Amino acid sequence: MNLGFIGTGSMGSLLIEAFIQSEALKAEQLSASNRTKDKTKKLKEKYPELRIYPSNIEVALESDIVFICVKPLEFKNVIDEIKNVLLPSQVIVSITSPILIKHLEDQLPCKIAKIIPSITNHERSGASLCMYGNKITEEDKQTLESLLESISEPLRISEQFTRVTSDISSCGPAFLAFFIQNFVDAAVEETGIPKEEATRLASEMVLGTGKLLTTGGFTPETLKERVSVPGGITAEGLKMMSNELHGVFNQLIKTTHAKYEEDLNKIESMFYDSSKN
Repeated sequence: MNLGFIGTGSMGSLLIEAFIQSEALKAEQLSASNRTKDKTKKLKEKYPELRIYPSNIEVALESDIVFICVKPLEFKNVIDEIKNVLLPSQVIVSITSPILIKHLEDQLPCKIAKIIPSITNHERSGASLCMYGNKITEEDKQTLESLLESISEPLRISEQFTRVTSDISSCGPAFLAFFIQNFVDAAVEETGIPKEEATRLASEMVLGTGKLLTTGGFTPETLKERVSVPGGITAEGLKMMSNELHGVFNQLIKTTHAKYEEDLNKIESMFYDSSKN
């Protein structure tokens, strides 16, 4: 099986490296193209057997499954470039949340999947959010999910929940890192603790908390209750955050959804207005 990657930015290169390092695939089974040649050059230097092509068409011709890892507004140009060389047996995988499955099924002759990865997949952890088009078979789904199991936990979701599941799974690491960064900075400012020490403590805390919430049998609610003693220091801190952060997370979801809708409207216009011309 050969996998192709069109776009080797942050997520494209992450997936390539994760598949190779997990030994799910060998480098010679992977091909890639990118409009910025320095990015593919660096991957080639690290993985000499990786096949690098100057054009997206060559990647499409050489691959059973093609991951398209470009920005939303670049997507239409890519599929216009490759659609005439694609076969019904091939699978195109979008990793871009506002690109809907219907957009691709309306434009392409092949099978369509949408898979939203997470930066946590780099450490063979976290989820991969899986959505499938009408043409894709159960065998195709199993093939993709078998690959993804080497770097993540594949979860099938409804496309209508793309944004909120991505908020938690894919954006969540950045949101959590923001919290940790501010927690550490405040600790340094208020107490003088060395930043390196506070960062290490916070990082180990997050790692341990993740294990408690996955293999440790805790839920967020039961973990909070276990740590917080009524009238204690933790309880006082939770009370303060509950007051100060009231509504913040609702507003966070509203903000990400508003941006998603903005991008989706631009993409709808790009896909369907251009098809009328």
